[in-house]
Amino acid sequence: RPECQAWTGTLLLGTCLLYCARVSAPVCAVSMSQDFGWNKKEAGVVLSSFFWGYCLTQVVGGHLGDRIGGDKVILLSASAWGCITAATPLLARLGSAHLLFMTFSRILTGLLQGVYFPALTSLLSQKVRESERAFTYSAVGAGSQCGTLVTGAVGSLLLDWYGWPSVFYFSGGLTLLWVCYVYRYLLSEKDLLPAVGVLARGLRVPRHTRVPWRQLFRKPSVWAAVSSQLSSACAFFILLSWLPTFFKETFPSSKGWVFNVVPWLVAIPASLFSGFLSDHLINQGYRTITVRKFMQVMGLGLSSVFALCLGHTSSFCKSVVFASASIGLQTFNHSGISVNIQDLAPSCAGFLFGESRSPCVVGVCLGGYLIETTGSWTSMFNLVAAISGLGLCTFLLFGEAQRVDLSPTHEDL
Repeated sequence: RPECQAWTGTLLLGTCLLYCARVSAPVCAVSMSQDFGWNKKEAGVVLSSFFWGYCLTQVVGGHLGDRIGGDKVILLSASAWGCITAATPLLARLGSAHLLFMTFSRILTGLLQGVYFPALTSLLSQKVRESERAFTYSAVGAGSQCGTLVTGAVGSLLLDWYGWPSVFYFSGGLTLLWVCYVYRYLLSEKDLLPAVGVLARGLRVPRHTRVPWRQLFRKPSVWAAVSSQLSSACAFFILLSWLPTFFKETFPSSKGWVFNVVPWLVAIPASLFSGFLSDHLINQGYRTITVRKFMQVMGLGLSSVFALCLGHTSSFCKSVVFASASIGLQTFNHSGISVNIQDLAPSCAGFLFGESRSPCVVGVCLGGYLIETTGSWTSMFNLVAAISGLGLCTFLLFGEAQRVDLSPTHEDL
């Protein structure tokens, strides 16, 4: 248990730094647009380019986590994305084609970060008991709100004092310090070298460990989990990418640290509470799938209602409240669909998790296109609500929590 607690705290910090690097571009989007002369579509290309790379390595990250260990995948990728993030301002100014170089930098960052959550899902599904999965995943997942909060607060100050490059230097440098800590105290050369050797030789899956994919994808519950996870990822990433620009343009006289901090300050306790509530209800005897569906009603259903409200108010205070409620409620997805994938198939949870998040780039691109075409932010928030509603209905109809990755002869549920 002491080792488990050490890893939980370390992975929470790792998730925090992952999002510090990830949201650096959204926080700096307005300043970079002014610096380089980008319009909305060009800014949308830069913001969505992260997800072009991100979606390509989701499945790879899950597969690697299932085969060589999620902890090793996370450390190797973090060392690379930390370097890329710290070097992003230099890459952006390599030549006159700022849009091209910035897009390339964000694609690389996305490629490297895409393996993180699938590898994390694989690690937790194999190491954490079912009765503790929701809280553990929610605690580690709270790092995403912590990272957004840190970059929103410290990044806004650095942005005002030293310019947008300082935000990238800050998040990249902290990531590299975290990598040094993990390498020195939790993993070592003897742990990493075998994993690197396996990668160099290519992954070969022994016959007795192969997953019955044909049987797996015949299950409606698997498709429901994949589609619902895709919906929650799309909705979250659209808001994550565009909310800073929404507030900056709709309320130009407002303080950046308010709208970049308050929603994520609300989301952290909401994430922890959702994990505690989920495990508590299951331990009290409620059916696992009932609890998972309740969490999704909150995470996809109620959160989308507050997202819709954002498009129909002209008050800054109300907008901050609605954004905080929507982001906070979305953390209930950690205790719903994210853990449901581990319920269904712990032997290949990383792969399924990665597969369900791969196409999320479409939502961010579409959001930017709608804003530029209609000239209204309401269309983007309507898109968030439509995506969330579709995922919720699918999960409520077909979602299950029984394990489906076992061979029929051993399936005793």
